[in-house]
Amino acid sequence: MADLTGWRLAVVAAGAGAVAGLGQVPFSLVPVALVALALCCWLFLHAPTWRCAAGAGWMAGAGYFAVTLHWIVEPFLIDVARHGWMAPFALLFSAFGFSLFWALGFGAAHAMSRPGWPRALAWAVAMTGGEMLRGYILTGFPWAMLGYVWSEGAGAQLVAPLGPYGLTLLTLLGVAFAALAARPVPAAVILAGTWGTAVIAGSMLLDGPDPEVTKGPVIRLVQPNAPQHQKWDPEFAAAFFARQIEYTAAMGAPDLTVWPETAIPWIAEPGHPALIRIAEAANDRPVVIGAQRNEGWRAFNSLLLLGPGGVIDAIYDKHHLVPLGEYIPFGELAQAVGLRSFAARDGYGFSPGPGPELLDLGALGQALPLICYEAVFPQDMRGTPRPDWLLQITNDAWFGTFAGPQQHLAQARLRSIEQGLPMIRVANTGISGVIDAQGRLLAHIPLGQAGFLDVTLPPPRAATLYARMGDLPLAVLLIALCAGLFWQSRRNCD
Repeated sequence: MADLTGWRLAVVAAGAGAVAGLGQVPFSLVPVALVALALCCWLFLHAPTWRCAAGAGWMAGAGYFAVTLHWIVEPFLIDVARHGWMAPFALLFSAFGFSLFWALGFGAAHAMSRPGWPRALAWAVAMTGGEMLRGYILTGFPWAMLGYVWSEGAGAQLVAPLGPYGLTLLTLLGVAFAALAARPVPAAVILAGTWGTAVIAGSMLLDGPDPEVTKGPVIRLVQPNAPQHQKWDPEFAAAFFARQIEYTAAMGAPDLTVWPETAIPWIAEPGHPALIRIAEAANDRPVVIGAQRNEGWRAFNSLLLLGPGGVIDAIYDKHHLVPLGEYIPFGELAQAVGLRSFAARDGYGFSPGPGPELLDLGALGQALPLICYEAVFPQDMRGTPRPDWLLQITNDAWFGTFAGPQQHLAQARLRSIEQGLPMIRVANTGISGVIDAQGRLLAHIPLGQAGFLDVTLPPPRAATLYARMGDLPLAVLLIALCAGLFWQSRRNCD
C-alpha cells in the first residue's frame, strides 16, 4: 500500500469500482462484483488517514457509477445536434456526484473506528448508510444500489424480509470480512460463503417454479414501441396512436387495458375526441392511459382511468418527479425573486401530485399506480393502505436500448418481492410484462417490439416483513452501530 498512493491509488480504486458495476443488470456478474468490492474495501482498510480513505471511496464510486449509469447519456443523444455535447458532462457529473456518498462512507468509517475488524464492520455500516442517504436526500436516487447485484437470482428474495438496504448491508459485511482476511484463500472462502448464503437463503423463500396463473382478471398490455425521437413528431405520433387503438380493439375481452406513460400526443381534457376513440376501441371496458394534462398554468404527468364514452373516472398525478428532467429544483423559490422561468406553477416543468394514492378498479381490486421511475423508490410503496397489486406505466425510450430499461425492470421486480404484490408493467418501448408477488416475470413483450399481450393478474401474498416495517428499523440499527464503533475507538484512544 505504501507504493499505492496518488494517481496510482485513484486508478486502482476507479478500476475496482468499475468492475464492481458489472454485478448490476444486464451483466449480473455477482462473483466478479463481490471480488471487486472486496478490493475496494481492502484499499479502505489500508488507507493511512480518513482523507485518503475518502479519496479512494470517491474514485471507486466514480468508476462504479460510470459503469452502472452509462445509460444516462441516452436522453442527450435523442437530438444530438442540440444536446449531444451535454452527454459526457451528464455522465461525469453523475458518476462523480453520486460517488460522494461513497467518499462519505469511506471517510466516516475510517474516522469512527480503530483498525482491524471494527474498521471492516464500520465500512459495511457506513457504506450502507451512504446508500440509504442516496435514496432519500434531495428526493433520492437509489438506482444501482449495491444490494441490487442479487436482482437476477434467488438472492433477490431476501429483500422481502430485509429490504434493499438490509440486503446491501448483508452483502457488504461479507465483502468487508473477506477483505480483512490475511491471505487470498480465506478471502475467497468468505466471498463464496457470502454468495452461497444469499442464494440458499433466497431459494428457501421461493414457493417453487414459476406458477401458471389461470384464474384472475385479464389485463391487456399495449406496447406501441414509439422511439423517443419520433414520439412527438406529428408525422409519426398519429401512427403510434393508431397502433395503440388497433391493439386495444383486437379480439378478446380483457377486464382492463393499459397504455404506457404519455401514450397520447395531446393534452388530455374531458371530452377530448382521442379519449372517446380509446373507449370505443375498448368496447367501453376500462382503459388506463398515461397522458399529460393541465390545470391552469400547471402541467401534470398523469395516469387516467377511462370509463364508458371516454369519461375520466380517476386521475393519478406523478408525485416523485425527476429533478432537472421534469422540474427545476427550488423553482418556486426562484419565482419568488422574479425568475419565473423556473417555477412549475407558471407552466415550466411538471407540478407534483399529492403523493401515493390507490386506484379503485372495482372487481380488479385496488392498484398502487407508479409512473416511470417512481418504481425505483422502495419508500414510495408505503404510506397508503395496502393495495392488491402494483401498476407501473413508463416510457423507457429515454433510457436507450441496453442497460437502462433492463435495470428499470429489475428494480420493478424487486418492488414486487419487497411488498409481496404482483405488478402489471407497461412500457412504451418495453419491457412490458406481468410480475408475480415473488418478482418473477411470467410473461412479457420484449424490448424494442410493438404488440399487445393479454395476461392474468397473479394473486398477492401476505404482507412481507419489509412491507410492514420499512427502513426505520435498519436506520436505527445503523445509527446504533455507528455510535458503538465511535465510542469504542474513543475509549481505546483514551
